[in-house]
Amino acid sequence: MDMLKAFTNEQLKEQTTPISIGDTVRVHCRIKDGTNERIQIFEGTVIAKKGGGISETFTVRKIAYGVGVEKIFPVHSPNVAKVDVIRHGKVRRAKLYYIRGRVGKSAKLKEII
Repeated sequence: MDMLKAFTNEQLKEQTTPISIGDTVRVHCRIKDGTNERIQIFEGTVIAKKGGGISETFTVRKIAYGVGVEKIFPVHSPNVAKVDVIRHGKVRRAKLYYIRGRVGKSAKLKEII
């Protein structure tokens, strides 16, 4: 068991961006196209965080062409190049799943100033 902990500890990232629920973030993902590698940006609102340690994840939701799109990103994945926090949202819940059923202005969050 000690070897398992040692292996997972070396896989953890040194510096992670502090993300909280309701933040609007810009996630830079590494995408492999055959032999090429590029960075694709996914921008949206963090609606959930889950887990801890090596298995910690966060869910980001955005609206693309009128359709809601959600992606789950592992915090310590090497495919996540970096995460930029654009704005901090004011929330009173740990999970913002209720935003899935909302459209337009009611789906927006107030900003913490």
